[in-house]
Amino acid sequence: MPGTTRRARHYAALADALSDSYTVHVVERRGRGRSPAQSPDYGLDQEVTDALDVLTETGSRQIFGHSYGGLVALHVALRTDLDRVIAYEPAVSIDGSLPTAWLPRYEQLLAEGRDARAMVYYLHALGFMPSGPVVTAAVWAMQRFTAEGRAIREVLPTVVRELIVAREMESDGGRYATITSPVLLLGGGRSPAYIKEGMPLILATIPNAKLIVTPEFDHNAPDLGDPAAVAELIRA
Repeated sequence: MPGTTRRARHYAALADALSDSYTVHVVERRGRGRSPAQSPDYGLDQEVTDALDVLTETGSRQIFGHSYGGLVALHVALRTDLDRVIAYEPAVSIDGSLPTAWLPRYEQLLAEGRDARAMVYYLHALGFMPSGPVVTAAVWAMQRFTAEGRAIREVLPTVVRELIVAREMESDGGRYATITSPVLLLGGGRSPAYIKEGMPLILATIPNAKLIVTPEFDHNAPDLGDPAAVAELIRA
């Protein structure tokens, strides 16, 4: 299950690295490619239902989710028992751990057609990218002159609804205490502090969970940083 602004193809290397041990199905989540657009009443239940449909259709008994996809994976585990759930830095907000105060300004920038500034603002607010005019100019050029940049630009509006959902799922973590499937939580030592501080809180709420933090990983290890190394942790 891909993260926010991520597409199925971003996990091709991870899927390939796992293919000698597993049959891997990568979901193109809502608002991407030929999948349905995010409807006006979009909510987490739609993503969970989509994931459950894929699990049923394929007979799969494990699910991997990255970031927002990790939040989806955990909520799938609230609906059905699985052999294993693997979540890489899931977008779970416990007692306000996930920053969302930046959302109104982000929406405003998108509404004004300032896509590059919006993307930099969003990634900077979450601790994933430095800010400044040089960075914004580089992102603007990427969005307009590269296929990857244009693809990311297309999904920027989905960020709003997904972060609103993550905020709506805000809790003290107690909701995850009923997960009975084994859960492997993965994280990186180079990720923002709020993620590193939140992971042990998630761990503490899930009865049968294990946490592995790899010092050299950042938030995008599964798709950009080191998919092969992430695959090794999943395979182990």
